[in-house]
Amino acid sequence: MAVTTEIDLAAAESAAITSIEQLEALFGKPKQTSVAKESEAMSQAEQAFIRASPFHLLATANTDGMCDVSPRGDPPGSVHVLCDRTLILPERTDNKRVDSLRNIVVNPHVGLLFLAPGVDETLRINGIARLTTHEPLLALFPMQGKIPDLAIIVHTAEVYMHCARAFRRSNLWNPSTWPEPIPVPARSAVLKEKLALREPLEENTAEREER
Repeated sequence: MAVTTEIDLAAAESAAITSIEQLEALFGKPKQTSVAKESEAMSQAEQAFIRASPFHLLATANTDGMCDVSPRGDPPGSVHVLCDRTLILPERTDNKRVDSLRNIVVNPHVGLLFLAPGVDETLRINGIARLTTHEPLLALFPMQGKIPDLAIIVHTAEVYMHCARAFRRSNLWNPSTWPEPIPVPARSAVLKEKLALREPLEENTAEREER
């Protein structure tokens, strides 16, 4: 890891925040609206946001507190809103590492962040997850013509819309701010070099596209 010599890391870490009281002294108390907007159940508008979202992030942690955040993408409506407090997320097999699923087995607390293209606000959900292989349920959610191996059932505990500041500051959805495409190694090329794969890049890429 590269070290920037201009930064005294030891001095910086000596000024660490180590208590909630220090945090509140620095930032103050949140506004009432910031607290009141949180609910256990999803409103009709929040449910509509989920149905319109083609992309979300799933955060999990194991029993040691080691965290994992996994990007999930499928056509809008792939995350099913069962009721105002329950979501069903069909699960793909992908690379079979199943890091998120391993974490859920030992620690069911999860966090979800839903995004919609061009929308600066995001929807945040924290809750308790369970994994199910109930075949009648899985049959309701075919993905590219295939029945998922399992589904994640999430019971919501905290639901709220997150403000637009991060997206507006970053201009994430503004194409005029996007840099020109630069040539970077494809993921298949990185894997071939790192793992000394024998098959041609085309075969490795095709294999991943089939999943």
